[in-house]
Amino acid sequence: MVERIAWGLLAALHLMPALAFFSPALIARLYGVEAGGTAFALLQHRAALFALVVVICIAAIFDPAVRRLAVVAVAISMISFLLVYATSGQPPALRGIAIADLIGLVPLAYVAWRAFVA
Repeated sequence: MVERIAWGLLAALHLMPALAFFSPALIARLYGVEAGGTAFALLQHRAALFALVVVICIAAIFDPAVRRLAVVAVAISMISFLLVYATSGQPPALRGIAIADLIGLVPLAYVAWRAFVA
């Protein structure tokens, strides 16, 4: 039960940026980027990839066979962002996202342990 809740938390963490794919105005609100530019297009594509992470997390709630792959996908998503954030000088505009991902490392560590060790 705890494992399913952890997967649900990870899905929820990625849900808001995933919804930006379906609501371009959300991209402007979340990231401060106006529609029409290259950065906007990349962020919209990023939102689609977040939707994939949400789907993978939801699948992991119900199907233990996908949990190892789900751990890898979520870890790549979260840890790569944290590395980019750290190496780009920790931009204040991205601090909230970084904090959310740092908090998300706790349920990620739990599901990783359950998938690979327990």
